[in-house]
Order: sequence, then structure tokens, then C-alpha cells
Amino acid sequence: MDRNVVIGFILIGLVLMIWLWMNAPPPPQSTSKLDSLAVNQQVNRIDTSGSIIGERKTTLPTHDTLGRYFLHLKEGKKKTLIIETDRYRAKVSTMGGAIHSWELTQYKTWDNHPVSLINKSDGGEFNLLFCSSDGKLISTKDLFFESNYTDGQLIKLSESDSFAIDFYLNIDKHSRIVKTLIFRGDLYSYDVTLKFEGMANIISNFAYQVTWETGLRYMEHNSVDESNYAKAFALVGGELPEIDATSFNEVVKDSNISGRVMWVATRNKYFALAIIPKGKDSQRAYLEGIRTHLPDEGVKENYSIAIEMPFTGRSLESDRFTVFMGPLDFDIVKRYNVGLEKIMSLGAAWIIRPISEYVIIPLFKFLRLFIPNYGVVLIIFSFIVKIVLHPLSKTSMKSMQKMQALQPMINEIKEKYKEDPQKMNKQVMRLYKEYGVNPAGGCLPLLLQLPILYALWAVFSSAIQLRQASFIWWIHDLSIPDAVARLPFKIPIFNINEISGLALLMGITMLIQQKMSVKDPRQKMMVWLMPILMTLMFTGFPSGLNLYYFVFNLLSIGQQAWINKQHKNEPLRKVEQKKSGSGFISRIAKDLPLKK
Repeated sequence: MDRNVVIGFILIGLVLMIWLWMNAPPPPQSTSKLDSLAVNQQVNRIDTSGSIIGERKTTLPTHDTLGRYFLHLKEGKKKTLIIETDRYRAKVSTMGGAIHSWELTQYKTWDNHPVSLINKSDGGEFNLLFCSSDGKLISTKDLFFESNYTDGQLIKLSESDSFAIDFYLNIDKHSRIVKTLIFRGDLYSYDVTLKFEGMANIISNFAYQVTWETGLRYMEHNSVDESNYAKAFALVGGELPEIDATSFNEVVKDSNISGRVMWVATRNKYFALAIIPKGKDSQRAYLEGIRTHLPDEGVKENYSIAIEMPFTGRSLESDRFTVFMGPLDFDIVKRYNVGLEKIMSLGAAWIIRPISEYVIIPLFKFLRLFIPNYGVVLIIFSFIVKIVLHPLSKTSMKSMQKMQALQPMINEIKEKYKEDPQKMNKQVMRLYKEYGVNPAGGCLPLLLQLPILYALWAVFSSAIQLRQASFIWWIHDLSIPDAVARLPFKIPIFNINEISGLALLMGITMLIQQKMSVKDPRQKMMVWLMPILMTLMFTGFPSGLNLYYFVFNLLSIGQQAWINKQHKNEPLRKVEQKKSGSGFISRIAKDLPLKK
């Protein structure tokens, strides 16, 4: 490598350090009364024109906020119904006619509790919000529905079973809202049918909203890492607007998403929630989020989502929705056939994502059919990728080997023409041409590999299949760092105080690679600098990802040793230069008769 390459590596290291510094979580700050108020507020309040106007406090004021139509529904009997399937355990209640609990039976939290996606203390979810004709803002979350089940009743569903339950919000003898929840044993979702009977003179502004105000609960030990993946989305007219709350105690919202809304959704690292309207076109979506501090330098991001639906004022109207609450597994979300897989972190859509979606994920699933341990799957995966990339890697290594062989001659030229840089560069390029060496030959194959390597990082860094999957020895969870030691202090910029065993092994293999490929004494610092920087950077990565790169580096070392052995005593040879006029056109011209 010449001086420009060395400068390039230094710049890469600086960029990595600046990037890590910019993305390091700031220290916790004291929360003022105004901040606490912002944390406890909710979104999706509509005024008499049917648009969002700000926040609504969870606690209702003491004065009348329900008006003459709904005041009598503020009190009632709270009954709970339990639905159990092989996938989830749900609790629904007559309060709001809503889902109050949704536990995924096949997944556990970091401390071995059932994964519960709903914040139980905040009440039920999937509620209606609208303005009444007497000017009141009505949320069905605080109203009591009626239903014909007994309190605590348990319904168990097999894979092929389904179950429907009706909730009635009886306004008067002629007007009511019927909310039907339909559960199936083979899906991570339930369907909702809404019927508005005689509500034409009660719901104003020709619109209502379906809302989910409390987002998703966190499940992982590292809340900062989980927050890095948390966002809210809406799919509208083929576009995917999203919001990401990155500043503490600052509400981020997007209430100008108008058009045909296919769905709204929010996610954390491994799980997602989505509201999907069926049949009638929705007309607007609302997204809002806030980022707050947690104890021990933790972070929490909470997102609220809503869809606005048209209400035409007929005597009988109905709408249908599907509410998904489940794991971010590509096959599961793809099954809904509405583009819900777009919220998965699979890399840039134009080049990286197709590699992730059509190559890496299918191959990963195929290997899993025969190999029960995901750690072994990652090792086999490393072998396959190395074989696929072998031609590019071989070209790169051979080119670098030639560059090393030419280095003494290049040094002589630099010493000879050190007073004339222009002539020095000209002589170096002549040397490259004589020996058929492309100075970019070692870098170009590496650049061609980058889309594949980045796609692997995108898939493995958030693959739910690796969540809580153990491997061997100290590696108990391939989705989190494999800490083998804890430091009494945090390393500046990188903000880490743990040492990852696999990241350390990966750094050692990178150092061996550098020593095998870099022979210039002036680049001795780079031989050590890059492995150290990459080790520190990868310490916070999932152990499954570090396992893959460690094995990949081991294979690269073996490949480099094999190539070095093959070409160890191979002398440098000048390539035969093509003479001018010896090409195809010249040979044709030579055979043409000349005019006299």
C-alpha cells in the first residue's frame, strides 16, 4: 500500500471514531416537571375539524367531558375474557372493549418472563377517537362496553380454530357501536369489525380515528440497543414515511400523512405492532414518539399510531381491520401480503435489501432445516460466503502480493525522483504498466464484497432467530454481546466497559491478516490501529455477528496463506506490451487491398 492508502485508512478510523462519538448515548439528565408532563401525555386529539391539535392527558378532568350521549357509559362492570393459542395469550375487557394484555407464549424477556407487548398499567388498546355532535372529544378507552361472557372465562384455540366476541357500546335505544374481535389460532394477529348503528347524528366531522397510544413494551436487557431499532411507520401510496425520536423529552410527530394508508406500525428490535385497514380506504395517518431516560443510563422510546377513517353518516356503517402483534420474522410478516416486511432492518432498499431478502434469508432458513444450532449455522454460512467470494478475494490477494513484490522498485523510484513528484508518479505508473499491476486491484474486489457483507450485518444484527439462541461455552445468547470481562471504567468515545470474547478473537484474526498482507515498515501503525479500532467497535455487536466475522477472518487467513505458498517463489515478469496497430481493426485493415 502507498501513502494514499495509509491516509485512507487513517481517515476511515477517524470517521468511525466520530460516528461512535455522535451516536453514544448522552448522560442522564434530571427531568423537570414539564418533562414529566410530556412523558405522561398521549397523542391523537382531534378538534371539531377532525385534525390533530395536540396532546390529551391520560387522566380525565373532573368536569363533564363526555356530554349527553356518553356520560352514562363512564361507569360499568369490568369483565375479562382470556384467549389462549399456541402463539399468544390475550386478555380483552369490557372497559373500552379493547385488548388489555397480549403475551407471546413462544418468546421470553431477557429475565425469563413472558413477552407481553402491551403496557398493562395504561389500559386497553385499539380504541376509537372522534368528536361528538355536542362538541365533546370521545375516546372509547374510558367507556364501558357490554358483552355476553362471564368474567375470567377462558377460550382455548387450536391451529385451525377461530373465535369471535362482540362488544356493544349502547348510546341509546337507536344508536350503538358494535366492536367484534375475531381471534385465530394460527396467526399473531386478530381482526376487528366496527359497526356504527344509528350514529349519523352523534359522530361529527365525517371522520373517526382508531388509535394505539402506548406503543410496545421493551423486552431486552439493553434498552439503548433496543431503542436504536424503535420507530413508527406508515405505508401510504407506496411511500414509507417514518419517525424516529432521537432527542430526549422532545415529542416527534408527523400528522400530515394523507392518502390511502395501507397500514401504520411501530417496532422495537424484535417485535412489531401494525394496524391494517381492510376494505374501505383510510384517509390519513398519525405518528408520534418521544424518547425518555431510564435508570442506569437506559433509554425508552414510545410511539403512538393512529389511522383516520371516513364516516359518511349513513344509518349503518362498518369497517374492518387486522391488528398484528408479533415477532419480526420475515416469513410471518410477509404472510399478510401488505408490505409489512418493509419495517424490517434489511439494509438500503436499492442494493442491500434485495441481497438480504432474496439470498441471505432463504439460505439461512435452508441451513436451519438441517442444523439445529444457530451458532453452527453461522459457521457453515461463513464457509458458503467465503466460497462464493473466493474469486474476488483471490484477485485482491494476488494483486496485493504483486504490489508487495514491486515495493522495493517503487521505493527506488521515489528516492531517485523525490525532487520531481510529477516525474516520480510517471515512472511508478510506467512500472505498474510493465508488470501488469493494477494499483486499485487490491481494493476493487473488496469494494465489490461490501454490499454482501453489509447485508449480512443487517440481517444478523436484528435476526429474531438468534435471540436467546445459545452456542457453546460462554456464548449463551447470539443476539447480545458475549461479555467475558468487565472494566472498572468506560472507554471514551466507544462508551463501553465490557470486553467481548468473540470481538477480541475477531480483532486478533484481523491483526494476523494485516501482518500477512502489509510488509511496508512505514505502515506498522496501521497494522495495529485498525484491529484495535474494529475490536472496540464490534464489542457492542451481537455475538452471532462477531462469530460470523471471526470464522470468516479465519478462512481468509487460510486463503491468504495458501495463495502466498502457491506464489511464494514466483518471480516478477514483465507483461508483453501490445504494439500499436496490432488490434482487430488493424488486422482487418492490413488485409484490405490498397487503391492505386
